[in-house]
Amino acid sequence: MSKILAVFGATGQQGSSVIDYVLQDPELSQEYKIRAITRDVNSEKAKELKEKVEVVYGDVLERASLEAALTGVHTVFAMTTPTFDLEGGLEAEYNSGKTIADVTVEKGAEYIIFSTLPPVKEISGGKYSNVIHFDAKAKVEQYIRGLPIKSAFYSPGGFMQNFQNTPFLAPRQASDGTWIVALHNSPKAPWYLIDAVGDTGKFIGAILAEPDKYEGKTFCAASTLCTFEEVFAIISKVTGRTVVYKQIPAEDFKKSLPFAQDIIPETLSYLEEFGYWGPKSEELVAWAAENARGRLSTFEEYLEANPLHLA
Repeated sequence: MSKILAVFGATGQQGSSVIDYVLQDPELSQEYKIRAITRDVNSEKAKELKEKVEVVYGDVLERASLEAALTGVHTVFAMTTPTFDLEGGLEAEYNSGKTIADVTVEKGAEYIIFSTLPPVKEISGGKYSNVIHFDAKAKVEQYIRGLPIKSAFYSPGGFMQNFQNTPFLAPRQASDGTWIVALHNSPKAPWYLIDAVGDTGKFIGAILAEPDKYEGKTFCAASTLCTFEEVFAIISKVTGRTVVYKQIPAEDFKKSLPFAQDIIPETLSYLEEFGYWGPKSEELVAWAAENARGRLSTFEEYLEANPLHLA
């Protein structure tokens, strides 16, 4: 009998990647039966999923819904949604992750895979304390590691999809016809990127195929390491437009943000000063890539498959 794999965030980027990968893999598709968990079973994406897998309702704010959704489950892929609010945002996200983990254990599941991020406050020695969307997930990870359940972790780099749906990364046309992206980081600052939709499943698939091998391990997942200026040079090449990176004062960047004005600048500053996963980032990424179950997409390949439209 197939083991039930419960997938949180099933209609989102990471969850959908896990589902598609498992369904398409000859071995995993036989070993696991997918149960997609979503807060809105009537959304268009949920309706599309129902054509392929079991779809059930689950909301971290309704514990009873999680208890029902996780009944009979063998393995859980869990993730949490950030709240970009310095007043209680970290604890809110942590409590969501803790609830999922607690119910997973209570319902007798044998394995949990959690989508985490590095502990910024710890790595930076307290210098950067506002990167709550990283620290909340890191706190959930530490909690899960202390539970009586086998676990493994997926820690993705910056999503390539962000260049299509994040306002401050969207190139703006200047009067001379060029396109500009203005941030406060050095043009030479490193940037780790991952195709969240195309490649998340390749890392989770590796864990699902050999859960004992990867128990307690963290996949620091990225396929591309570029400097900030290299990122936009690649965008220029693929789009055929002149897209340039411009470094501006931190205060100017902060004022340009429509939200999270304390969180986003600190996040980018941390990435430049300490590296995404700290001083061993390159080594950690290399290990993850070597152990991924499939070839990873480069940023250029991602843009060619998912064109960035500049008006």
